[in-house]
Amino acid sequence: MRVQRALVSVSDKRGLEELGRALANLKIEILSTGGTAKALAGLGIPVKQVAEHTGAPEILGGRVKTLHPRIHGGILGRRDLESDQKDMAAQNIAPIDLVIVNLYPFREAVARGAPLAEVTEEIDIGGPSMIRSAAKNVAHVAVVVDPDDYPRVVSALKEKGELSQELRNELQAKAFAHTAAYDASISSYFLGQLGVPFPQQLSRPFEKAQDLRYGENPHQRAALYKDPLPPPEPSVPFASVLQGKELSYNNLLDLDSALGCVKEFDETCAVVIKHNTPCGVAIAASIEDAYRRARASDEVSAFGGIVAVNRPVDGAMAKALAETFLECVIAPSYSAEARDLLAAKKNLRLLESPTLAGPRSSWKRGGMELRGITGGMLVQDRDVGEAGELKTAGKLTPTADQLTDLRFAWKVCKHVRSNAIVFAKGGQTVGIGGGQTSRVEAVKLAARKAVLPLAGTAVASDAFFPFRDGLDACADAGATSCVQPGGSVRDAEVFAAADERGVAMVLTGMRHFRH
Repeated sequence: MRVQRALVSVSDKRGLEELGRALANLKIEILSTGGTAKALAGLGIPVKQVAEHTGAPEILGGRVKTLHPRIHGGILGRRDLESDQKDMAAQNIAPIDLVIVNLYPFREAVARGAPLAEVTEEIDIGGPSMIRSAAKNVAHVAVVVDPDDYPRVVSALKEKGELSQELRNELQAKAFAHTAAYDASISSYFLGQLGVPFPQQLSRPFEKAQDLRYGENPHQRAALYKDPLPPPEPSVPFASVLQGKELSYNNLLDLDSALGCVKEFDETCAVVIKHNTPCGVAIAASIEDAYRRARASDEVSAFGGIVAVNRPVDGAMAKALAETFLECVIAPSYSAEARDLLAAKKNLRLLESPTLAGPRSSWKRGGMELRGITGGMLVQDRDVGEAGELKTAGKLTPTADQLTDLRFAWKVCKHVRSNAIVFAKGGQTVGIGGGQTSRVEAVKLAARKAVLPLAGTAVASDAFFPFRDGLDACADAGATSCVQPGGSVRDAEVFAAADERGVAMVLTGMRHFRH
């Protein structure tokens, strides 16, 4: 398959000059359209307008340029099929051996908030058609959609004047993935415009950000994919990695959990995560104090943990971080002094997400959460629910300080594996129990792990108490106030137990299971 004619039409002009000059030097005829043809001609590279090749002008303001038999016939014609060759000869259709196309910047238009009419004009029609035609006829035609592939395509052409079937097959698969992702972006946009959360056909475009060393365990392969557009809130895939070893699969899961928890707070907050669940969360006047209080909640578990903070890391905070072995830290920014101090921790991964500094009101939290199961995918709204007015249950009304602690504990509880129990006091977690098969065992675990005094604490439960034994266990541990969703058939029994044990109880009416 010697390449004699190439069609080049690209929105992404990266590498275009080098590519065009290489094709021209190899005596390959270049067909092109619009801005690409103008760019090549401006560089002094010989180019033939598609309109000249087809004998048909561009019409409808450029909407129709390449949708012509002399283009698609030249791409789809089978060189080894006599009837195709006769048709091409009868219609004066010249073969096109190489198609280099990338698509109108639809995603970029969406990202900059362009109005619907402008976004609609960035839906490419001719480009995907040419890509799919070329990819279908891979036995005779090569298709290139990624400028990063230009060097090896040019190298192969210089060496042999043609592209191997192996390379063409690889480029074919990449081309179909490219058009599929493009269509998925368009579909997602218009479904979003209509407010359709769960369409009959779900297509979500993701781009590979990096291969990972391995998955949860060394025998599992893994990679990180990210949305093509940054979400309107801080996120791990779009954070900058400033130093440290390559992030692992487990690091990324833990960072996402830590970030999700710290985003609950407007106050200066630090979160320590271990194995995808909080082991310490605290708020304070300074970020150093917040971190020290969070770490003090469970210093043993904090070893080898992940830290997220919602304020810049200064020198004092950096010194505190350096006192304990940590895997990763994510923060809005780091001072020069902090970077210098933490540079000594060569394996410590530092991530920077400037929007994490808030305010939270500037973010649009939400979106869909996808989780794979064997043979399918579960999709749900992300849990960004927050407790509104708390309804008092029983005879005791919480004090103002207790209400503050209850709201704090409830925010943390959302991020603990269910069944989840969180004891807190003074803006600091005291005991955390989660991932248990019974709620009373979660209470006992949280109390057993507590290293700070439990007397007078507020306790949060992510779901209702099915029996009074869980509430009794909280009171036995020292809790004097409790927040829970309510809704059990035995609510009356649990409320009476709270009154009996001197525990002021409030209800959220909202559950926060995290399986």
